[in-house]
Amino acid sequence: MPLGKVAIPHPSASVILSRETQNGNEILLCHRVSQVPAFPDFWSIPGGGVSKVDRVVAEDNPEWFSDREDRVSIITLLREVVEEVGISPDGNGSFQQVSDEVRAAVCQDKFAWAKFVQNGEILVSNFECEIITERTTPPLAPLRFKNKFYHIALGFADIEPTFPPGRTEFDEFRWWKPKDLLKSWKAHEVKLPPPHITLIRDIVKGINESGDLISTFNNLASNPPTGDHIFEFGPGVECKPLPTATLPPATHTNCYVLGVAGGQRIIVDAAAKTAESLAILEAKVREIKASGSEIIATIFTHRHTDHIGDLAAISKIYQAPIWTSQETHEYIPLCDTDRILSEGDSIHLEGPDGTITWKVIETPGHCPGHICLVGDAGIISGDNAVIDGTILVPSTDGDMDAYINGLERLKEIDAQLLFPAHGSLIANPEKLLSRYIKHRKSRHNEVLNAVVGNNEISKIAKMAYRDTPEAHPLLMVDQTLSHLNSLINSGKITLSNGKYWIN
Repeated sequence: MPLGKVAIPHPSASVILSRETQNGNEILLCHRVSQVPAFPDFWSIPGGGVSKVDRVVAEDNPEWFSDREDRVSIITLLREVVEEVGISPDGNGSFQQVSDEVRAAVCQDKFAWAKFVQNGEILVSNFECEIITERTTPPLAPLRFKNKFYHIALGFADIEPTFPPGRTEFDEFRWWKPKDLLKSWKAHEVKLPPPHITLIRDIVKGINESGDLISTFNNLASNPPTGDHIFEFGPGVECKPLPTATLPPATHTNCYVLGVAGGQRIIVDAAAKTAESLAILEAKVREIKASGSEIIATIFTHRHTDHIGDLAAISKIYQAPIWTSQETHEYIPLCDTDRILSEGDSIHLEGPDGTITWKVIETPGHCPGHICLVGDAGIISGDNAVIDGTILVPSTDGDMDAYINGLERLKEIDAQLLFPAHGSLIANPEKLLSRYIKHRKSRHNEVLNAVVGNNEISKIAKMAYRDTPEAHPLLMVDQTLSHLNSLINSGKITLSNGKYWIN
């Protein structure tokens, strides 16, 4: 099969609104409703992707923000704050709330924002803002963003965000002190999108150094951080995608760094084999060691080739014992310091904020010896579920019944998040796992029913997958075989002389 293609980042713009109170400065975050597909129940900064409408508006109104190279992004963020928060510039360098009628029109038609600017109902004169950072989503999924983060200081203005008419992606607004927000995230009390986390860390660090929020934003604006940055899926769970020859649409395998800066760290699925991926891993290891951390082990979730890297080359980058299941360990060189992991084992990482514990569970359906790690932040779930694409259960060494049982086990844990081997974090595990379980059980029945009147594998596969004619023919046959193997083991069908029969 051809390899997947890395997605080109889409430009977007977000804005941190800050206000001054008697008790200090606060920033605004919006809580996303649980029904949205992207980051449900997460607290996020207002903003959105640059739309075609925003580009057209910029072309049709060249005089707007003509001195700014980022004028399209500014148009995007001003439109977004009208839609999401209900405020706009007042023409005097401050902000005001927009009328319900104006907001409803902008929410219904993005072009309406420009029309209101043209007729003077929305003012953009004397508006100033600065970029404080630019973050690009790592190559995790088909949809990536190159996001410019701006800051707008509201001062002591008595402005409160409001909900738009009709449906909205938010159900709560809250003003946070940055240090309280970071503390709540570390305590697993709130969820934050990965690009926000390092930004909040930078803000808290800046406040500790400069003494106040506005000075911190000014310092960031003077030299906005860009390029590569730490991408945290959860407290003590950093994701570093490594380019691998994996099944599309994935192009990378997620290498996880567990633990916190200054404490013990574990690297999970060091899949680096190429010069490019080894260089990425080497840079990350240097960063880990520079933080004062010690890498105490490397864990592999399973033995597939897109998860276990070039161990000889990796050993030149760092030395650490390898911890795996017995089945996986049979595929790697033996070392006296290695450890066999099995169901119920606990792993403890000591750090400056205390001990982080991960427990091992076995989910051998995708591959014999496949393990997951369960912690307070969520589950390192390996190849059990992904948001984009699907998970294959190879007919050569997979077990469809065990795979479905593994999905049900993961669902019963009721974790906040899943950290998969490929793609972005899974923000709603219960919903995705339920869909996977339902789909696999349904396909199981489709394969069983397809055996009636069809005893050749090609015909069974074609009948069982008639609802997905776009499926790759080789993978379609292989997955059908996996279902057939499980049906044979359960005694529902028989294989005789290369043909399948209902018992």
